[in-house]
Amino acid sequence: MKKYIKLGIPFILFFVCIILYILVPSAWSISRQAARVTKSVAAQYQLTDKVDAFNIRQVITFDSTTSRTIMWQSDLAEKNAVIEYRQKNTDTILTMPASNEIFNDDKTTTYIHSAELTHLTAGSRYEYRIGYDKKRSEWFPLSLASENTFKVLIFPDSQSSNYDVWRDTAQAAWKENQDAQFFINMGDLVDNGEDHTQWNLWFEAVENMISAIPVAPVMGNHETYDQNWEVRMPTAYLHMFNVPNTVPSLYQNQFYSFDYGDIHFVVLNTQITEMSQFQPHLLDDEINWFKADMAHTNKKWKIVLMHKDPLQYAFQNRPQPRTEGFSAEGKEFMPLFDAYNIDIVLSAHLHTYRNRGHIRNFRRDNTGPLYILTGVAGNVRYPELWKQHSLDEVIAPQPETDNYLTMEAGEHTLTFSSYLPNGQKIDTISINK
Repeated sequence: MKKYIKLGIPFILFFVCIILYILVPSAWSISRQAARVTKSVAAQYQLTDKVDAFNIRQVITFDSTTSRTIMWQSDLAEKNAVIEYRQKNTDTILTMPASNEIFNDDKTTTYIHSAELTHLTAGSRYEYRIGYDKKRSEWFPLSLASENTFKVLIFPDSQSSNYDVWRDTAQAAWKENQDAQFFINMGDLVDNGEDHTQWNLWFEAVENMISAIPVAPVMGNHETYDQNWEVRMPTAYLHMFNVPNTVPSLYQNQFYSFDYGDIHFVVLNTQITEMSQFQPHLLDDEINWFKADMAHTNKKWKIVLMHKDPLQYAFQNRPQPRTEGFSAEGKEFMPLFDAYNIDIVLSAHLHTYRNRGHIRNFRRDNTGPLYILTGVAGNVRYPELWKQHSLDEVIAPQPETDNYLTMEAGEHTLTFSSYLPNGQKIDTISINK
C-alpha cells in the first residue's frame, strides 16, 4: 500500500498544479514572467560601454506617429550594428540593421550609426536598445505621437565655454516637464562646430532626455566654425542629426520640415552669409523649397524655427552705432511668413528673451505671426547688450541669465511659456484658432 501511495503522490501534485494554472490568474502570470526571465538569461548579452555606444539619441522624423530615427556613435567599427525594439510589456523583439558610417573630423575618428524605425503604431509606447554582436545597451523608452494635444521643450542657444550651465538648464527643464514629447534646440548648439569635445559634452548634458524623446535641431552660425574660427561647411552638425529628408539632396540636414499633431514645423537654415562661399544659391533654393513646402501642408498650425532673428537691435553698450529695424534674414523671410499665414516664428542668436507680439508687413498687426526671440540656455551671455526694440512687448529680467520655454498644444490653443531654471516664469502668451 505504501508503495502505491508513493507512486500516486507525483500524479496528485501534477494535477493540482494543472488546476492552479488554469484557475488562478496570478499563477499564469508568474509562469509567463518566468519564461521571459529564462529567455533573457539565455540570451547572455553583455552590456555596451562608452566605447561601444555613446551619444545615443532620438531624432525627429517627418511623421512621429509611425516612425523615429535612432542614432549613436562608437569608437570602433560595428558593421553589424542593430536596433532592437518592441512594444512595451511585450516579448516580441524586432530588429533593424543600422548604418556604420566612419566619420573623421577634428583629428578624431568615430563611427556613426543610424536607422529609421517605420511602420510603428500611433500612440503606442515602445522601448529600444542598440548593440552589435553579443552586446546590447539597456532599454530606452520610445513613445509615438497620437493626438493634437502635447507639450514641447524649447531651448535657445546652448553654446558654452563649458557645458555645466547647459546641463543644469536642460535637466531642470526635463525634471519639470517629463510629459514633453520632443525638444527643440534653436541653433548654436555648441560654441565651435568642429570641436568634437564640445559635441560630446552637449550630448552628455542631455543624455537621459535625448535617449527618451527626440530632438528637432536647428543649425546656427557657430555650427559652421572650424577650430581656427574660420567658416567651413557645418560638417559635424550635418553628420550628427539625420533629420527628415524633405529638401533637395544638396541641402540635406541643413533645413527641413516635419509634422507633429496638427502643427507643421518648418526649420530654416539662416546661415546664408556663412554658406555663401560653399552654396551660393542657398537663399533662392531655400525660398523656393519653402513655398513648395507651404503649398503641400494642410495642418491647422504653421510654426517656423530659425536661428538668426528677423529683427535688428541697436547696441546699448557698444560705441559703434546701429539702428533698430529688421535683419537681412527678416527682410527676406518675413514677407513670406505673411504670405503663407505662419502662426508662430521662433528665433534665437541674440541670447536674450523678447516677446514681440504679432507683426505683419514689418509693423504691429494682430493678424500677423507671433514673433518670439527665445533667449539663452548656455553660459555665453550678452548682459544688457541690446536696447529695447520698439516692437518688444516683454523682455527677460536684466542682466540676462539662462532660460527655457515650453509649448503646450491644445485643440484650439498654443501656449508658450518662458522659465528660469529655478521655475520662475518670465512670460506666457497664447494664440487661439
